[in-house]
Order: sequence, then C-alpha cells, then structure tokens
Amino acid sequence: MTAGARGRALLVRHGRLLAVFAFLTLLAAGCALLGADEHFSAEAIRQRLLLHPVWGFLIYVGLFALGNLLQVPGWLFLAAAVVALGPAHGGVLTYLAAATACAATFLVVRRIGGNALREFRQPWARWLFAQLDSSPELAVAGLRLMFQTMPALNVALGLSGIPFRAYLAGTLLGLPLPIAVYCLFFDQVARILGSGG
Repeated sequence: MTAGARGRALLVRHGRLLAVFAFLTLLAAGCALLGADEHFSAEAIRQRLLLHPVWGFLIYVGLFALGNLLQVPGWLFLAAAVVALGPAHGGVLTYLAAATACAATFLVVRRIGGNALREFRQPWARWLFAQLDSSPELAVAGLRLMFQTMPALNVALGLSGIPFRAYLAGTLLGLPLPIAVYCLFFDQVARILGSGG
C-alpha cells in the first residue's frame, strides 16, 4: 500500500474525529471573532444571574452549554453562581446547568462524530472500552467524581459509543458531590475575600 493510499484510508477511518475537531475549532474561532469570550468571565456570568433572575438562569445554562463546547472549565460557572446566589442556590443551579451542558455536548459530538473512538483497535483501547461497557453508568459517575464537567471528557464520552441514557445517569449520579465540595470552597473564598476587603 502506498503512502497516499494509507493516508486516504486513515482519513476515511478517522474522518469523524476530524469532523468533530473541525467543528470545535470553527466554533471557537467564530466565538473569538464575534468577541463572545467576554461573556465567559466569572464577573459577566455573575452579573447576568443577578440582573435577570429568570432569564439569567436560561442565559447561564446556554452559556454553560456553549462554554462546554468551547472547552471553558465548568468551575468558572460554579464560582460565579456561588458568589451571586450563595452556595445552596448556586449549587442547585450549577447542577442543573452542568447536567444540561454535559448532555448537550455529548449529543452534538455524537451527532457529528458517532462512535469514532471505537475505530481504535489497539489493546489499550479495547481494554478501556471493555471497562466502560461493563458498567457505563458507574464508569461515567466515577469519571464525574474525578473530572466533573471537564469538556474534553464530554467530547471523549460522546465519541465512545456508550448509550446516552447511561451517560446521563452517570452524570446525574456523579456530579452532586464534587459540586457540593466546590460550592463550599468558593463560598469560603468569597467570605475570606469579602472580609479582607
């Protein structure tokens, strides 16, 4: 097989991965050109939550979902919600928004890339998928405990071929504990900064 033929075969085999990468790159470039990055600061998010109680929630969820696709860390949204609404309300809001954002990223990536990661036939990949397939809900919950809403994790799981129902169940099961811990942490930081100022 010639080098050109091998390259074409590789492109065909990994075309869906390239399509996901291209989509995420174009989305990031488009948002940067439109100046959307200014909406992804903790202060901008906090202001929207305070100024628009009802619409602020919808804007928050939308920004969280878009931010997840743009690889913006979820803790930024959590910190803004805790400072704006307190740990209890901010935590509940973040839990709902995080679950929605993770689900949206999964569905968008799955739609574009299918189960493209299953194309890898190496022993390590087969071992990882065997672990994931044996109990996908618990595997996702465990990953959430370690990595919370990490955008790259959502992309990888979207391409993994696991069923959406298992993904969502694992996400809902695994997010409460880390969100609660982060809420307490950000609340303490806000109190320290507030008393210091």
